[in-house]
Amino acid sequence: MLVKSTSPARAPRGHTVFLRASLIVLLLWPRPSAGKKKLYIGALFPMSGGWPGGQACMPSAQMALDLVNNRSDILPDYELELIHYDSMCDPGEATKLLYDLLYTEPIKIVLMPGCSGVSTLVAEAARMWNLIVLSYGSSSPALSNRQRFPTFFRTHPSATLHNPTRVQLFQKWKWTRIATIQQTTEVFTSTLDDLEQRVKEAGIEISVRQSFLTDPAVAVKNLKRQDARIIVGLFYETEARKVFCEVFKEKLYGKKYVWFLIGWYADNWFKIKDPAINCTVENMTEAVEGHVTTEIVMLNPETVRGVSNMTSQEFLAALMSRLGGKNPEETGGFQEAPLAYDAVWALALALNKTVAPLKAKGRRLEDFNYNNHDITSEIYRALNTSSFEGVSGQVVFDAQGSRMAMTLIEQLQGGSYKKIGYYDSSQKNLSWFGNDVWIGAGPPADRTVVIEEYRFLSQKLFASVSVFAGLGILLGIVCLTFNIYNGNVRYIQNSQPYLNNMTAVGCMMALAAVFPLGIDGHHVHRSQFPVVCQFRLWLLGLGFSLAYGSMFTKIWWVHTLFTKKDEKKEKKKQHLEPWKLYATVGVLLAIDFLSLMIWQIVDPLHITVEKFTKEAPKEDLDVLIQPLLEHCNSEKMNTWLGVVYGYKGLLLLLGIFLAYETKSVSTEKINDHRAVGMAIYNVAMRRLITRGEWQSEQQDTLKTGSSTNNNDEEKSRQLERENRELQKIIQEKEERVSALRNQLAERQALRNRRRPSTGQNQNHNAPPPSSQPDPKSLLLPPGYPNPTTDNHSLPPSFSNSSNLYPADSKMSRNHCHNSQIPLLYK
Repeated sequence: MLVKSTSPARAPRGHTVFLRASLIVLLLWPRPSAGKKKLYIGALFPMSGGWPGGQACMPSAQMALDLVNNRSDILPDYELELIHYDSMCDPGEATKLLYDLLYTEPIKIVLMPGCSGVSTLVAEAARMWNLIVLSYGSSSPALSNRQRFPTFFRTHPSATLHNPTRVQLFQKWKWTRIATIQQTTEVFTSTLDDLEQRVKEAGIEISVRQSFLTDPAVAVKNLKRQDARIIVGLFYETEARKVFCEVFKEKLYGKKYVWFLIGWYADNWFKIKDPAINCTVENMTEAVEGHVTTEIVMLNPETVRGVSNMTSQEFLAALMSRLGGKNPEETGGFQEAPLAYDAVWALALALNKTVAPLKAKGRRLEDFNYNNHDITSEIYRALNTSSFEGVSGQVVFDAQGSRMAMTLIEQLQGGSYKKIGYYDSSQKNLSWFGNDVWIGAGPPADRTVVIEEYRFLSQKLFASVSVFAGLGILLGIVCLTFNIYNGNVRYIQNSQPYLNNMTAVGCMMALAAVFPLGIDGHHVHRSQFPVVCQFRLWLLGLGFSLAYGSMFTKIWWVHTLFTKKDEKKEKKKQHLEPWKLYATVGVLLAIDFLSLMIWQIVDPLHITVEKFTKEAPKEDLDVLIQPLLEHCNSEKMNTWLGVVYGYKGLLLLLGIFLAYETKSVSTEKINDHRAVGMAIYNVAMRRLITRGEWQSEQQDTLKTGSSTNNNDEEKSRQLERENRELQKIIQEKEERVSALRNQLAERQALRNRRRPSTGQNQNHNAPPPSSQPDPKSLLLPPGYPNPTTDNHSLPPSFSNSSNLYPADSKMSRNHCHNSQIPLLYK
């Protein structure tokens, strides 16, 4: 038995460990077997290759083997002997070595491979030879398949045991997006498949999944290009150096990135010079800083004595002695050495447990051969029920033959690994030390942080436009009030005031739409936004129908009535009824109302958030700004807009055409058809201001006629009024001429009576007196102008009065010629 350690009060702990290690070395020194039967174990230790774990695992296994052989209570009649080869962690090399082990004496009762690739090969072939396979360094999840590997056990837990720990860390640091890069081997592929399933159940996304065979350059570039931030790397130690050399070149490290690696590399794996890479030690040290490793707890953290009567610290001291002072950081498999040590003890205890059952069946362990299934079954049963305290912790196998253990979490801080926590997946318990260190302010984001920023309408712009819209509405109210107040004025009546009122109301509705158009998420809650959307649509739609529809109606009816054939003009002019105008506006309004109602029922407007191109902030932050804009939309927005715009557009084009067709048409019943809209109010208000009051119809008409000389209708009305005035003047002059003729006749009769009768006899031979009146008697009374000098005294409007009647027309019963009219003008 081992000598008990000295009391802490009597000797320092380090001195105690040294004394115990010295005694252990002495006890482990080989002694004669004294007639014991040998049982041979065929082992494959990778002394080089992707994982040179045999460098520490083989001395550890040999140390355990020596202790077992020196124990009198374990296999007292047997001696275990190790026959081992260097597999170089290469399945091809392992195939040749397995052949040598199987077909070279002596018979091996158990096989002990290392490396998952080698173990996969050995375990799959071992059942053909009824061999139990006990691995100390295989983590491939594929080896947990009992149908494929029915006789396989391992003291190294499955690599899938890392995955619950990784998922727990992802959740702790609030990461929901990760990336992976793996070496193309079965162990890492199956591990990654398990991880993918677990993160999917946890609601975590694997955004990028890259793999490589020998050269990781392309895979690392893809990680960089796809903005990978949280990266899980699954590869052997030699490939890890290649990966991080490329990581350094691509700058895929620093405060924005976190790498998760396997924890069973040598502690200084990144400092080992490797001719396969062209990066310096400084480059590698810079690239790997801050990465996190997860590793199965391979050394019992508690100071307890296990089945070998040795604590974990005493084991390490004895192993260091075996290694001859070699630096553990430069020794492959140093972390897995306790597993190899406990693997030998598990095998020894299982073989010891089978001695009695086999003896009861009349069999012995030394009777084993490759065709003996019974002895293999007993060894399998014994291993499957193993449970003991080893230097690596409690050794227990699950139903798949894999070791169950806790997980150690470490982080590389300042070039050395620091323990930052433990995780017990069976209990789902995370023990956190809180000493994790980050290059930035804390754990980085799992992606470029995109900050969603809603863009709202400028409040200054909204206020400015709202003021102008309010002024426009106020002006519309003024015009509407003005139109109603002066509705009895003929000039207003002839402009169809009700249509003008509709125009004013429509314009005010369209201007009022400015207010809901400027309302967004800054003013109302998201749930109320659809109401604002509908309000915008109805105000604009109905406002346009009223404003433009009333103006279009005027142009339409003017075109309908006054662009016909000449013989139909008078008839058409007499049949323009106001209700037809209002009905036309009503039809246009009904079309809009019906289309808007169908749109609202079938495909109502709702709020939609539109995303624009991401923007980088001015500060040096790992964020992007995602501009968002809320606006109204429907499922078939383009279809509805096409219908509305098509209808309105055709209406506008038709209005332009009709306006062009009626540009020279004038009508009294719609006197403003060529100046629809606000022009009628501008003109009317100007007249009211400049004249002070409304003139009489005659004066208003005269001024209007003189101010619109090119208006045929006004000229026609003016000529009609002049004809009526001339007729009155002619009637007065005819009465005057009649009176003058009567006076002349009376004077002539008086003269004839005054002539003496003798005078008549004396002059009977004289010619008869002339029937023509005396020119002097025809002189106009005093005060009448001379006709020869008064031709230009007529009013200008009378200059064309001779054209009102034909030359041969009879003006009176005395048949006066119209040329005499100026002579009688008073």
